Amino acid sequence: MALIDISPVFRAGMPGWPGDTPFELSRTWCIGPGCPVNVSKIVLSSHVGAHADAPLHFDAAGRAIHEMPLETYIGPCHVVDARGAGALIRAGDVLPQLPAQVERVLIRQYVRYPEVWDAHLKGLDPALIVALAQRGCRLIGVDAASVDPATSKTLDAHHAIEAAGIAIIEGLMLDGVTPGAYELIAPPLKIEGCDAAPLRAVLRTMPEREISP
Repeated sequence: MALIDISPVFRAGMPGWPGDTPFELSRTWCIGPGCPVNVSKIVLSSHVGAHADAPLHFDAAGRAIHEMPLETYIGPCHVVDARGAGALIRAGDVLPQLPAQVERVLIRQYVRYPEVWDAHLKGLDPALIVALAQRGCRLIGVDAASVDPATSKTLDAHHAIEAAGIAIIEGLMLDGVTPGAYELIAPPLKIEGCDAAPLRAVLRTMPEREISP
């Protein structure tokens, strides 16, 4: 069994939504005369890097991230390759790569994780979300900054996902990950009242006998 880190590094200059809070790290205390420790201050948006969206992000009455069930973010998952999709990632790009029942689906769209903001990121077709829900899906993850196109103002995919009772992870780094079955370990930080939270996402390869067909 091996661990595959699918989280981008949090760093200054990392891509984020235009106008949102950029990532910054500075030292509050530094090791030196009279100070035995380094202590840092971190400033960041809740939607930078690998993060979990809570329904509160797009629904004023939705649950905050600390209210999301922890077990949703840990368990069997399937990685699919949708790099050949058109403007939207549709059912035909994803479903043929999946078993009849699936709990978590991670969708790759990039050849390489973007180092700058991608104004043309693909979104998910709401019909794909409905089809995944019918297969038992409880979490959808993407390597893009959103499950909706960058220009969307209606957030159709976000709302379809909420209606289906599915959780969202965005900003994953799936470069070089072979499509197939894994265990996902990606709990978000437990931040009271927040609309999203950063996470460290890891895939664990499983012995063939432990992977559901």
